[in-house]
Amino acid sequence: MNKPTLVIMAAGMGSRYGGLKQIDKIDEQGHIIMDFSVYDAKRAGFEQVIFIIKKENEAIFREVIGDRVSRHMKVDFAFQDVADLPDGFQVPEDRVKPWGTAHAVRACRKLVNGPFAVINADDYYGAEAFRLIYDFLSTHQDDEKYRYAMVGYELGKTVTDNGYVSRGVCEVNEKQELVRVTEMTHIEKRGEEIVCTEDDGASWQTLPAETTVSMNMWGFTGSMMEEIENRFPVFLEKGLKENPLKCECYLPSVVTELLAENKATVTVLKSKDQWHGVTYQEDKPVVVKAMQQLKDSKLYPERLWD
Repeated sequence: MNKPTLVIMAAGMGSRYGGLKQIDKIDEQGHIIMDFSVYDAKRAGFEQVIFIIKKENEAIFREVIGDRVSRHMKVDFAFQDVADLPDGFQVPEDRVKPWGTAHAVRACRKLVNGPFAVINADDYYGAEAFRLIYDFLSTHQDDEKYRYAMVGYELGKTVTDNGYVSRGVCEVNEKQELVRVTEMTHIEKRGEEIVCTEDDGASWQTLPAETTVSMNMWGFTGSMMEEIENRFPVFLEKGLKENPLKCECYLPSVVTELLAENKATVTVLKSKDQWHGVTYQEDKPVVVKAMQQLKDSKLYPERLWD
């Protein structure tokens, strides 16, 4: 079995953040959040990382992280391009928006030839998460079903004080397998409570802080790449008719379809780590402080790649 590869989705511009937040420096040594993720991944056993980016950002990504990481791991770049569509499909006029996270992963289909983990570029997951996902991918193979995994977090450890967030709320069975993931697009803190709305604030519901949520840290066998390739044209047939300028094919949606068809299981590996991320500009000082505290605690050296 090939060693697992780490895939990092870094093609999205942070609209709520205001800029290319994936390469915003968070300490005096010039590290970005991805440095810590890749460093944790390397410690866990990963030897290859693929950055999914926009082609026009290649030079800056190589300068900011790719060149220094390439001294320690195999580094590849895949390019998410709105025009990268299956034969027979064309980009609608005025379409600028990419086609979603499943389309992003599809961009590295020629670079992945075995198990792989997928993460967001702008989330700090913690060292435990990478150990969990690497160990799973190294010891599980498909049999009569696809054997996938995800790292789940406690909702209370993934919200910000500075606005609302989107989270995949997970239902987990007694075998610690994912039953379904429901994307909730407006979750926010109100004092000690965490609440969400799906109707623009007409109604609200409270979510327990210990609710398991997905932060888009997935572990797949190579079969997922085949499933995305097969399902993406089906998505386009429908999406181009209903919402040609904004429809997106999400990775959790593909997983949900496979679960509904009883073709896959997804083991939920639960992390107790505190998530950190920069959804908003106001989040950055919190992340800067948190990462310095982790370095002060000797969980990371001051300079990760020296």
